[in-house]
Amino acid sequence: MKDKKFNIRFAEINDIPTIMRFIKELALYEHLENELKLTEESLKENIFYKKKAEIIIAFEDDIPIGYAVFFETFSTFEGKHCLYLDDLYINDKYRGFGYGKRLFKEIAEIAYERNCGRFEWQCLDWNKSSIDFYLSMNAEMVKDARVYRLTNEALKKLISI
Repeated sequence: MKDKKFNIRFAEINDIPTIMRFIKELALYEHLENELKLTEESLKENIFYKKKAEIIIAFEDDIPIGYAVFFETFSTFEGKHCLYLDDLYINDKYRGFGYGKRLFKEIAEIAYERNCGRFEWQCLDWNKSSIDFYLSMNAEMVKDARVYRLTNEALKKLISI
């Protein structure tokens, strides 16, 4: 068996079908497929035209095997910009070979090179394998923090008060 070649590159507009496939696989894995509203058009507009986030894709040989989505935020406590990881995903057929670790490390290097104050993300509390992975990468869980959100209907209701 020949050695597999692993590489990572920033996504290009022609990668949209591959990115959509990965996002659907991730939604299925997280049991959130009913919440997925993303379309190819909204991905194209927000990632490639408005540049609201960045995507990198991981490859084994020339086969796309995973992706990560991240964007910059700002921390008043740090007094500087930070990097927020929204998605990190490796297709299940390619797990266990260290590819997730290499993809995660790539984003950490981007955060470091950009002089970010923090590199942060969320993880579902039932996802023990991901939690164990992040802890193995020296991540710290933010204690006493909870995520809150207002969705479209809640936003409309709030602003109509």
